[in-house]
Amino acid sequence: MVSVDKLYDTLKASGVRLFTGVPDSLLKNLCAYITDNSDATHNIIAANEGAAVGIAAGHYLATGKVPVVYMQNSGIGNAVNPLMSLVDEKVYSMPVLLIIGWRGEPGVHDEPQHVKQGEVTIPLLEAMQIPYIVLPNEDTEALAAVQAIVNDCKKLSKPHAIIIRKNTFGKYKLKNQAINDYPLSREEALTILVKALDIDSVIVSTTGKLSRELFELREALSQCHSKDFLTVGSMGHSSSIALGIALEKPDKRIFCFDGDGAFIMHMGAISNIGALAPKNLVHVVFNNGAHESVGGQPTLGFGIDICAIAKACGYKETLTVTTEQEIKALSGRINTMDGPVLIELRVRIDSRDNLGRPTTTPIQNKEAFMTNLKN
Repeated sequence: MVSVDKLYDTLKASGVRLFTGVPDSLLKNLCAYITDNSDATHNIIAANEGAAVGIAAGHYLATGKVPVVYMQNSGIGNAVNPLMSLVDEKVYSMPVLLIIGWRGEPGVHDEPQHVKQGEVTIPLLEAMQIPYIVLPNEDTEALAAVQAIVNDCKKLSKPHAIIIRKNTFGKYKLKNQAINDYPLSREEALTILVKALDIDSVIVSTTGKLSRELFELREALSQCHSKDFLTVGSMGHSSSIALGIALEKPDKRIFCFDGDGAFIMHMGAISNIGALAPKNLVHVVFNNGAHESVGGQPTLGFGIDICAIAKACGYKETLTVTTEQEIKALSGRINTMDGPVLIELRVRIDSRDNLGRPTTTPIQNKEAFMTNLKN
């Protein structure tokens, strides 16, 4: 395995000063080491991968130094526009080093949302004419390859990529982990909230552990899953999915269960929700201030005023709750409030080690959900 401290030192010795991007589970040990060893202005956890490329471009313009942008391969989609129309050699020709976690690598078992992305990761880079290497998993060879690709990146003044396979990096535990002392875990808050909803309520839940917890809660309560759309991928798009449903099904109560990282990733979506003002839409943001699913790196969830942002975008009502009593106090009106409503539910960073995954496929989830909407 590759030692993350040696990789970091090699990048720094090559002149890299800035790291920016969105954390990924395959990169979590590297991202943790970067977080512990770089200040906040030189390790910027960006809203999304496209924004990270923009930050990297600005850094290069100001310093002439090669920046690193880290991401899961699913984030390539967010980054395509600035990679092609900003830093590409036929536009401004800027050296940016991409470090990409290869989820869904062909021949390696992974979750359904990663399979297609894994298949097309290398073809996508080739289509964009971005030179790449797959990082070897032994220190000496890996560090030499990194040094060589940084040199090529500088020389050619264009983006290059390092692809990271599963289990490439040695273990490193984040020391400067985001913590908070809110009384409820996300799963505890989810359980209280779901029990307060009308039986016919429709839920669109965000990617990550929240959807997994919702699936297991339905199992524990012996309830069907047909009222829940589990957005297993597409981070940041659950609120838009919920909006599309709410506009076409005004007779149904639609809940979007979102996360702070996902909310921030495509925050512009809430301007559409506010402008179109569906009365039947309730947007719940479970905010723990961290990218918990991919290593616990901090988000800006507690550094921004989510309720004020939603209110400024036209949400009819916004509120923040943190306790069981506050959630239960909402149960009398959460099913009748005129939307769009945003509820920020602040929770502590905590999840079960034995948390399972949905036992239905995305296609089965879609079909059962659509049947429920028709009825």
